Amino acid sequence: MKRASIKDIARIAGVSVATVSYVLNKKEGSRISEATRDKILKVAQEINYTPNKIAKSLKMSKSKLIGLIVADISNDFYSNIARSIEDEAMKMGYTLLIGSCDENPEKFGKLTELFSEQQVDGMILAPVTGSDDAINRLVREEYPIVTIDRYLKNIDLPGVMINNFEISEKICDHLLRKDFDELIYVGYDTELPHLLDRQHGFEKRAENSNVTIKRILTGIHNITEEVQLQLNDHLDLSKKTAIYFSSNKLGIAGLRYLIDNNIKVPESISLVAFDETEAYYLFPTEVSFVRQPLEEMARESVQLLDSQITSYINHGKRATFKAEFVERNSVK
Repeated sequence: MKRASIKDIARIAGVSVATVSYVLNKKEGSRISEATRDKILKVAQEINYTPNKIAKSLKMSKSKLIGLIVADISNDFYSNIARSIEDEAMKMGYTLLIGSCDENPEKFGKLTELFSEQQVDGMILAPVTGSDDAINRLVREEYPIVTIDRYLKNIDLPGVMINNFEISEKICDHLLRKDFDELIYVGYDTELPHLLDRQHGFEKRAENSNVTIKRILTGIHNITEEVQLQLNDHLDLSKKTAIYFSSNKLGIAGLRYLIDNNIKVPESISLVAFDETEAYYLFPTEVSFVRQPLEEMARESVQLLDSQITSYINHGKRATFKAEFVERNSVK
């Protein structure tokens, strides 16, 4: 017969795995009602739940495990920052578990439950669209969490991010000084605040100029196809034009389009892309880009989480780091 698990208890009791974990491990400080506690304990008794030895050993101590959920591990930004977070976690005595939700809120929620079941002491999260419920559940249970790269407007959490609005203003200002006929912003059709900050910073700086501003927005899937189709529709090579690709994936999709159509950079078009990635170095022209301080962001996120694990508070510090504009040869 299959051994009963805390997943079984959660399913029968109609609560999250994290809630069951808090109750069975008798963690202090969580705001779980007595009725819910009683229901969980009753279900555990009815299905003859017996915690394994690891779970028993964790009842009175920290597991020294922390979880990291990124939006897309195939993205160079997330793979690189995950490596840096792992290094910082090891320095502080933690082992890191890593999950990638592929921008899928359902998978994001399942990963939070899986990490809870694995008894992680806390989690570093890159929220995705639609992940509010899963994060709010962790907040209600006073689970130590820190956001990385992204944030949610309506949830006050400790987190680490960059100055997205200001760096995009700086990029726009740099391009405006070059006397282009038009600027094209390439971004995502999204509600994620950090990406909207990039868009709004760029467009805010340009609104009082005489330069024509075009906006290309894509979904998070089929990026290459969407970017190439829209560039084909919007790019006018008779005008002096510069493009700002607001993520490395958008930048790579744009570079592929330019190569496929034999469009020279910066002779025919100028461009700036977000984030550093090895793909830029394969392009014939050195690409100007925005560099994020990954090691500093990783260090701060682990330190913030360690503070939450040591002494939980229901609000937190949001640390904002300055990104760097690396000017190379892709803007004429």
